[in-house]
Amino acid sequence: MTQAILTLNAGSSSIKFSLFEIGAGDTMTLVSKGEVESIGSAPHFIARDMQGKILAERRWAKADEDFGPLLEEMIAWIEKDLGGDTLMAVGHRIVHGGPDHDRPERVTPDLLKLLERLTPLAPLHEPHSLAPIYAIGKIRPQLPQVACYDTAFHHALPKVATRFALPREFEAEGVRRYGFHGLSYEYISRQLRKLAPDLANGKVIAAHLGNGASLCAMQGGRSIDTTMGFTALDGLMMGTRCGSLDPGVVLYLEQEKKMTAKQVEDLLYRKSGLLGVSGGLASDMRTLLASQDVHAREALELFVYRIAREVGALTSSLGGLDGIVFTAGIGEHAPPIRAWVCERLRWLGVILDEKANADGADVISSPQSRIAVRVIPTDEEAMIARHTLDIVRGVSPA
Repeated sequence: MTQAILTLNAGSSSIKFSLFEIGAGDTMTLVSKGEVESIGSAPHFIARDMQGKILAERRWAKADEDFGPLLEEMIAWIEKDLGGDTLMAVGHRIVHGGPDHDRPERVTPDLLKLLERLTPLAPLHEPHSLAPIYAIGKIRPQLPQVACYDTAFHHALPKVATRFALPREFEAEGVRRYGFHGLSYEYISRQLRKLAPDLANGKVIAAHLGNGASLCAMQGGRSIDTTMGFTALDGLMMGTRCGSLDPGVVLYLEQEKKMTAKQVEDLLYRKSGLLGVSGGLASDMRTLLASQDVHAREALELFVYRIAREVGALTSSLGGLDGIVFTAGIGEHAPPIRAWVCERLRWLGVILDEKANADGADVISSPQSRIAVRVIPTDEEAMIARHTLDIVRGVSPA
């Protein structure tokens, strides 16, 4: 009988899932994916195969915030309707692992208590990450669950790269730079080892450019610096998030504009970035690239400028640069953005192969380029599934 691993990535009003079939030699094949969306209002569950065919779908007229019935529907479908597959474990993306959790772990009651204490470090994300774990624990208490942390890949950052210039008591309370998108960067690091071992052993900047965006400086495949810090609000300009901001702006908003903390939070997380600079036109890169609106152009210019600026800073952290990897939605599918970033980095020795870039090739740098530039699709779900299987099998995390 075929066994399967389920991965869950929970947001504020949705849960995305992927189902991986486990084959001979513990190979994994993605067989379906989908989501439960509009949680808390009118939930909609849908699952599709890899050709896009709908395998299962259900709508609820209304629902409360309890994930239990929704996840029970999902798991029941997996257990009954996928040709005898046996669900062996569930892997979860946990946004914040704090200073102590540096690798995937099997979920236990004690671990959940520890993760609950991290909520003040990520109040907008951690509760949503933990809610499905509690729900599955009630409806399938014997089903193993594994926590995979988005901060873990950055756990070994040099101390100087994690410290803020604040009084030391705040650092003792956990106020430091953590870094995020770690599951994506870990996947890219592993793929780079397969595709270009020499480059993987060198100095590489990976650019995870999506609605959330960040850069990671990797030396020998390990993170030594990154643009996101204490929260996923820091660093690059993003779809609706401002990225790095003079903290004096927050003081101005509160003191002069009389904005509450919640209003500032809403502004910085949901109304800024590409959306804000484009004058509210869009946060979606495709819409902005197709637009002739001057504000759309300015938003794109700032997005590219900030990326190139941070590449320069991370090159300093690395003490040089051998390669750049573009990944995630924008990084993988927006050739103009890649071209504009590379043009700003010509001073580093980046020379783009325009045709390769337009064609979406794996390697988009010219043979004359001193810096190798690649495009590698990321797969956080595959990374979660692999970690989950290893934990269940008793394989020590790398």
